[in-house]
Amino acid sequence: MRAAAVQMTSTDDLDRNLETADRLTRAAARDGAGLVVLPEKWPALGPAEIIAAGAQDLDDGPAVVWARRAARELGIDLVAGSVAIRAGDRLRNTAIHVGPDGEIRATYTKLPLFDVEVDGRSYRESEHEDPGDEAVTTTAADGTEIGLSVCYDLRFPLLYEALAREGATLFAVPSAFTLPTTFAHWDVLLRARAIEQQAFVVAANQVGEHPGGMRSGGRSAIVDPWGVVLATAPDSETHVVADLDDAAQERVRATLPALTHRREWGARV
Repeated sequence: MRAAAVQMTSTDDLDRNLETADRLTRAAARDGAGLVVLPEKWPALGPAEIIAAGAQDLDDGPAVVWARRAARELGIDLVAGSVAIRAGDRLRNTAIHVGPDGEIRATYTKLPLFDVEVDGRSYRESEHEDPGDEAVTTTAADGTEIGLSVCYDLRFPLLYEALAREGATLFAVPSAFTLPTTFAHWDVLLRARAIEQQAFVVAANQVGEHPGGMRSGGRSAIVDPWGVVLATAPDSETHVVADLDDAAQERVRATLPALTHRREWGARV
């Protein structure tokens, strides 16, 4: 499989964000990508009121309609990043996998919510969003098992272990990692999750400044099961592609069979 990570600077302008997602997704498909991953909250990013204004209905929201049409037209598996989906008067930060037939194959709602303070700025996702309640894997057209995750999930290795136990050999990580945490943690966490679970990681990050002074760090990347970074994006709206070598992954898992050596850890081992 050839995979692509799309990097965007999303704003409060849904039409502009849709045009950018469409342009970069098509460019990735022209480069041969059969799997394309978009970043977190790509239809609208900024303060809570902007995210709420750009929230979508899963059935007929314009971002979802576009994703289904684009995947079908291009014949690709599209992880349409994550989208703020309306759930009554609340939101659910939801990753959406659309198959090459344009049908939604799976949805995953972000489990841990980003209630933190970074570089003096407070983020409180729980004020407006509800968390998901389960880990989700989904199957690409070529049979690849994809573990779905979103941004802050990257800090929780047990989630990725659960996804790998369910058969995932590739993790999709749509993100809007902040600028400071991208510089300090992003590369390390991506490589760690890949190495720990001997899986491919396709991580699509936001980049640059968003409304309200939010800043994302970019460096969208594709990492192999040995922890080698196959592709990294420059600091611009762009996409990166890499070929994922299934045979190499099988060799890693066969010669360093750490996944078969797991035990149930506790106070006594």
